[in-house]
Amino acid sequence: MIQLSERASEKVKEIQATEDLGSQGLRVRVIGGGCSGFTYDLFFDDEVDDTIDEIFQSHGIPVYVDMMSLTYLEGTEIDYVEGLYGAGFKFNNPTAKTTCGCGSSFAV
Repeated sequence: MIQLSERASEKVKEIQATEDLGSQGLRVRVIGGGCSGFTYDLFFDDEVDDTIDEIFQSHGIPVYVDMMSLTYLEGTEIDYVEGLYGAGFKFNNPTAKTTCGCGSSFAV
């Protein structure tokens, strides 16, 4: 299961409203690259393939994850943080063994 923190879900809803995205869901996936080997990818999507996608609901937001990415993301909570160096989504991934300094890539 993948879930959004309350703060992350509020930010997603804010972006949906600002960008007029309607009921598009949040696509979460893992792609190769980054300084640690894998990179998180997060974007709005309205196309779901029932044969390869898992669909989760978190605070009323549909979250789409393909099966390959799910093996690397199982149990992940996505949070939204603001700090001195900027703001953004933070992945709290229990399967990640190491992460890069900025938190956008990881290794298993």
